[in-house]
Amino acid sequence: MDYTTEYVDVTLSRPIDLDGTQVSSLRMREPTVHDQIACQSVKGSTAQQEVTLFANLCGIAPDNIQKLRLRDYRKLQDAYSNFLE
Repeated sequence: MDYTTEYVDVTLSRPIDLDGTQVSSLRMREPTVHDQIACQSVKGSTAQQEVTLFANLCGIAPDNIQKLRLRDYRKLQDAYSNFLE
């Protein structure tokens, strides 16, 4: 993955259905301070806050993030972490 741009494309192990469309990758944009503050205002566990953050960065609903297989969710976690380095 190339982190020299403002976003990264994360390839999923299997496509997921987003509003009737099969999607095989998600584009995550680089996070901002505003994104961090917004996710911390979400009620619930830190896991729920992270799901909300990733959904915001990928431009999809949190419910769609929750549809991901764990291996694909870990790819999003890695992508997010690499933006912070």
